Amino acid sequence: MHRILWLVVAAAFVASLVVPETESPATDDGCPPRDLRVPALYAVTGYWVIPRADPCVTRRMVEAVHSIGGDTLITFGPRFAAGRPGPDFAACQVDGRPCAEPPGARVRRVYTYVTSEEFGDGMLRCPGIDRRVEVEGRVFYRLSLAESCAAREHDLVLVSTDGDGIGHLIREATAYGMTVFPGLPAAPQRPGKPWEPDLAHTAALNAFTARVLADYRARFGSLAAFGGVYQSFELAARARSARDPIISLYAAQHAVVADALPGKKIVVSPYIDARRGRGFPPSQVPAGIADIAGTRAGLPMAIAVQDGRGTGKVPVHGPHEAGAAVAARLEPVVGAVTNSEAYYGSTADYVEAAARRVPDGVELWVNIEGFEPTPVPGECGRVDPLPLRGRTTKARLDQQIMAAGPHPSKIISYGWDPFFTCQARHDTPSLADDIAAGWRQPIIVAAYRKELNGRAGVQVEGYNLRGGTLDFGGTRVKQEWYGRTSRLESAWAPFVPTSPWVPITATNEAGESSTSPYVMR
Repeated sequence: MHRILWLVVAAAFVASLVVPETESPATDDGCPPRDLRVPALYAVTGYWVIPRADPCVTRRMVEAVHSIGGDTLITFGPRFAAGRPGPDFAACQVDGRPCAEPPGARVRRVYTYVTSEEFGDGMLRCPGIDRRVEVEGRVFYRLSLAESCAAREHDLVLVSTDGDGIGHLIREATAYGMTVFPGLPAAPQRPGKPWEPDLAHTAALNAFTARVLADYRARFGSLAAFGGVYQSFELAARARSARDPIISLYAAQHAVVADALPGKKIVVSPYIDARRGRGFPPSQVPAGIADIAGTRAGLPMAIAVQDGRGTGKVPVHGPHEAGAAVAARLEPVVGAVTNSEAYYGSTADYVEAAARRVPDGVELWVNIEGFEPTPVPGECGRVDPLPLRGRTTKARLDQQIMAAGPHPSKIISYGWDPFFTCQARHDTPSLADDIAAGWRQPIIVAAYRKELNGRAGVQVEGYNLRGGTLDFGGTRVKQEWYGRTSRLESAWAPFVPTSPWVPITATNEAGESSTSPYVMR
């Protein structure tokens, strides 16, 4: 129930904050009119979302993300799976024959693809083989991957879909002035090593990817929201070997993207793992970023480094806390030890390493994980698929944004549903509600000593800093200068630090204060 309820609660709450004249006129599609207001502007501006077959549910989802400052939507690509069709395809029959057995055609291999999108007529190229099949309200596609319809053998793809979720998402995002990056078809996984792609199927994957992207170009090419694609097969942001299978997959599939969608952006979100004995140190990140960038095939690329806090693979803490005990929510992952005993470094260390050498043609983004490694009693979160994950707090998201520092050009988060939308009870707020209520709270992402007009002081950078005071470990000083760039704000106050670690909090002109202090080295 919460997957529907949050849409109503979040949209209703944030809509009550500001009421400009931006509501769309009534539409004739049976859905409520669009509400284009943006009453809250949080630092996170992009989210992973789940495509919805219902256009009205899609509208409310896009509206809820948009209402707290979101301008970017990303989806995971479905798995392009090798092997016999499962129960999802039992109903797919043509003239009494299973879809996997087209008459008069020799079938070499069958792939399956379970998605939330409906393709255009251009996907159907081979008469008699390629078919769109409707059975009891469900839609299937049978597609040949052969280079010629007259080929002696055909590899088939059987597609099962629950509706045009991707189409609804891109059309709604266009109306809200947002950008969508639908996921590329995800490569088959290697048997026994699911973290690696099975490169034996790369040719088939590329042929199917080319068909899907050609369909996207035909259906969405004129829509401003279609920004590019997301690479769905994950990898670690560390130094790779010369023959790394995931890099080989990226290079092959991204070449297909470059051919089908020239000028569009590829988004990749590699993970970091700071756990000692299992992960890798920050020093390996620049080489990993360079290897990923080398697969972009001339296209613009955004590399959104996962911060690792939600999975417990990386801690979020200040530079003075290496010897402190790990956060309680991380103990199920690494045990009751100190940060330095459990991890090679913090999120800040890894993001700083990634920012040292950002390759040409690449934007550095940060993907803050909007969940906890495990749930606690009474907490909502994810129950399917495993592993179980718990809901986090707005204050912890603020800490993750703080740890990302001034380096990323954009901050995004996995994932909107259920982590930002679930409710412990029907009458308690979701995380999206908490963001809407507290978005004005300042977040400091950098601080350094700086003279202004010959006077010593400290300048901070971050969000929602305008006016008010800066508090330096109990010494409150009024701001005397404020400025902003396109993304970050700056504020200065006269203060001379006298200790090595100075905790700084901000209180702005709205009377809102930081949820956590920033510690200046």
